[in-house]
Amino acid sequence: MPLLEFDIIRKYFSDITTKDNSANIHVGIGDDAAIVSIPENKKLVVCTDTLNEGVHFPSHTSAYDIAYKALAVNLSDLAAMGAMPKWFTLNLSLPEVNKDWLADFSKGLQQLSRQYQLNLIGGDTTRGALSISITLAGHVDNSQALLRSGAKVGDKVYLSGCTGEAAYGLACLSASAVVSQTEQYFVSRLNQPTARVNLGLSLLGVANACIDISDGLVADVTHIAESSQCGIELDLNAIPLPAIADKEQALECALSGGDDYELAFTVALSMQAGLKQLIRQTDLPITCIGEVVATPGVQLLDNGRPVDLPRTGYEHFK
Repeated sequence: MPLLEFDIIRKYFSDITTKDNSANIHVGIGDDAAIVSIPENKKLVVCTDTLNEGVHFPSHTSAYDIAYKALAVNLSDLAAMGAMPKWFTLNLSLPEVNKDWLADFSKGLQQLSRQYQLNLIGGDTTRGALSISITLAGHVDNSQALLRSGAKVGDKVYLSGCTGEAAYGLACLSASAVVSQTEQYFVSRLNQPTARVNLGLSLLGVANACIDISDGLVADVTHIAESSQCGIELDLNAIPLPAIADKEQALECALSGGDDYELAFTVALSMQAGLKQLIRQTDLPITCIGEVVATPGVQLLDNGRPVDLPRTGYEHFK
C-alpha cells in the first residue's frame, strides 16, 4: 500500500522533537500551523534555505547527507547572527516515495536536531523534482544580534576554521565517482558542514560584525564591507589553506570556494582581550586574516602589496 502525505509525516518526521519544555511549543505538527512563543526580552530570528538536486548537491548524494546539510546551512545562518536555534519547518518535494530514502533522510535530520535541541514544528510534502526547503527560527537577546553592518574602521578581521575544504571536496567528486580516503575528508566537509552555533553565541558582545562563509571568503567579506560602508584588507599569507598538494588550487578554493559555513567576523581593538579569552576556551582554530579600513571594497595583500582578487564566489542566476 503506497504511503500518503500524512503517512510520510507521521512515520518519518513526527518524532523529531526534544520534548523540552523550554522550546515553548504550544501547537506543533498535526495542525494547520504551529504556535510557539519566545522568551521575554528576546527577538525572533528566522532564516530559510532551499537545496535543489543538481544545484546544491550531486544526484548521487545520500539522503542522510542531504538532510544533514539542509539543516546545517540554516543553522549556520543563525550562528552568524549569534542566535539560539529552536524550531524548524520542512518542505520536501520528492519525485517518488522511497521508504529507504525517507528513513535515511529522517536520520540525517534527527542527528542535527538532537545535537542542537531542535524541534520540527511543521512543513509540507509534495511530488516533484527533489528539493528541500527548511525554515529555521530561534531567538537572540534584544539589541544583541550580530549583523553584517557593524564593522568599524580599525577592527581586526577573523576567520574560524579553514575555508576551501568543501570546494576541494566538490572538485574531487567532479573528477571521479570514487574518492580516496584522504579526499573523503574534504567530501565530508562538503556534505556534512559544521555550523558554528556555539561560536556565534560566544561572539555576542565581542564581535562588531559577522557573516557565515557560504558563497566564498572574498564574496562574503565583501558583504560585510558593503553593509558596513567600509573596506577590508585581507592578508593573503594569513588565510588558512586546505591541506592539499596543489597550493594554487588550495588558494583558489580558500578565497572563492563556497559551502564552508565558517564564520568571518570583525573585532575592535578594545575587545581583543575578550576574544583571546574566547579562543582559549575553544578548540576551534580562529585566525586573524585582515583589517577593516576606510577605503571601500575588499583588497588582497601579499606582504603589504595589493594583488588581484580571484573570481567572485558562487551566485545563482549568473
